[in-house]
Amino acid sequence: MEHGNISKHSTFYAVGLSYKKADAEMRGKFSLDDNGKSNVLAQAKAEGIEALIVTSTCNRTEIYGFAQHPFQLIKLLCENSQGTVEDFQKVAYVYKNQEAVSHMFRVGTGLDSQILGDFEIISQIKSAFVESKNRHLANAFMERLVNAVIQASKRIKNETEISSGATSVSFAAVRYIFNNVDDIANKNILLFGTGKIGRNTCENLVKHTKHEQITLINRTKDKAERLARKLDVIVKDYVDLQLEIQKADVLVVATGAQNPTVDKAILNLKKPLLILDLSIPKNVNENVQDVKGVTLVHMDHLSQMTDETLENRKKHIPAAEAIIEEIKDEFIAWTKQRKFAPTIHALKEKLNSIKDGELNVQRKKLANFDEEQAELISARIIQKITNHFANHLKDDNTMVDESIEWIEKIFQIETTSK
Repeated sequence: MEHGNISKHSTFYAVGLSYKKADAEMRGKFSLDDNGKSNVLAQAKAEGIEALIVTSTCNRTEIYGFAQHPFQLIKLLCENSQGTVEDFQKVAYVYKNQEAVSHMFRVGTGLDSQILGDFEIISQIKSAFVESKNRHLANAFMERLVNAVIQASKRIKNETEISSGATSVSFAAVRYIFNNVDDIANKNILLFGTGKIGRNTCENLVKHTKHEQITLINRTKDKAERLARKLDVIVKDYVDLQLEIQKADVLVVATGAQNPTVDKAILNLKKPLLILDLSIPKNVNENVQDVKGVTLVHMDHLSQMTDETLENRKKHIPAAEAIIEEIKDEFIAWTKQRKFAPTIHALKEKLNSIKDGELNVQRKKLANFDEEQAELISARIIQKITNHFANHLKDDNTMVDESIEWIEKIFQIETTSK
């Protein structure tokens, strides 16, 4: 694809992959850290893409944006991650126009989350939009859409019980520990990594156990110390990782690194160890399972667990979907009106031009010409005609682009934007 500006007739797409078809290893290939997302935006700007946002979480990596062909967006993803086009074709999805809009609504409201009701993605979408806007990669359509999704997310949280209680990977990890580790109050828990999932896991552990045997380690110690002061837990230096693992009964890894940070080489165990890897890409090498006494559990396994709380949340899906439909319909109505408004405006100007010409003729021909009355009647007729066209274009069954094209052709008008 040659560099240059994308046509105003470009299409809105959502391209990406998620836990539904891509396992943790595959999601790891396509995951984008902050630098990777920044590179995608820079390349998109250089290639003349009008607007897009990029999100990458443990459950999904997605690009929402405008392009003449979805491959322009797929190419951005593949060229800035470890994933290939062949990998993408096996596990990914491409949504177009209204399907892409619907997809963003479901993702942003937690209905498409790996654990139903997990709303953490909405903050990612907000942040992604802000970053794109700062780089002049956001348009009015994208801003309105993101705000509509945020509105839907807030209403679903406030008006339904789909997010009642804690529902996230971090909470699932804590629940797994409770259900599978005997005498948890007397066991040592080591948390390696204090990113968002690590922080949430630590907060859940403290909240639900009042546990004093929680130790934090992070490559950057001051981040761990800030969290430790807030939660009143112990912090150790990164160089002590191997020693602290020996003391631990449970190791929770959530470092956000692009390569494994824990493997069997650093395990010199004197007792059984449960390792929970909450990272994408995986931060724990599978070879730890070669060590006797090690149990390795990845986040994909945690998210498959269901309990009574999650089952109850499913009952609130119809109410959440009704809220989405209401706000989505408002958004689509806005997009239609935004699309045809310039055409209706140009049509009105054309009819007024025809009217002015005819009134000039009649003014010269008729000695007793009532100009005020003629202006009033013709203005009302023009308004009724344009209302008819506007109502036609608003109709859900109308092919808006095709109708606009015919109106412009018949009345010989041009608009500067669609």
